[in-house]
Amino acid sequence: MATKVTSFAAVRKQFEAYIGEIVYATMTTVDAKGRPRARVLIPIWEMAGEEPLGWLATYKTPVKAAHLAKNPHTTFSYWTPRQNAVSVDTVAEWVEDLEVKRRVWDLYRAGSPRGAGYDLGNFWESPADPKLHVLRLTPWRVQVIRGLDLESKIWQAGS
Repeated sequence: MATKVTSFAAVRKQFEAYIGEIVYATMTTVDAKGRPRARVLIPIWEMAGEEPLGWLATYKTPVKAAHLAKNPHTTFSYWTPRQNAVSVDTVAEWVEDLEVKRRVWDLYRAGSPRGAGYDLGNFWESPADPKLHVLRLTPWRVQVIRGLDLESKIWQAGS
């Protein structure tokens, strides 16, 4: 049974622990015909006031760009064999601002939450690299499931 919580603080500790342990997320978008497409990526998360905010450093592939242009809603799913899981439903928006790219570059290097980052220099020359694109991920729903007893907590923005 899922428990709805009104404050992200009620799920934050588990959210950060699970994401820090799992690191890789399956990002799902949908095409113009409503068919899902999944890919495995590493988003980075931080707090924006009392709510989470995500960033994804990525290549702006034709498929990903077309999907998000038609429907900016995405889901990021994390899972461990112990059945701990996190699902983050977001609205994704491309951000081209160089200062934001620099900030995201640093967030990845620092790892946020713990362990969930890497050096973007392995893929791009610098934050100014024209092949580097950044998605701002604004969560509207987060579900955290503890595998031990399948306890589920759901937070929704504005709840």
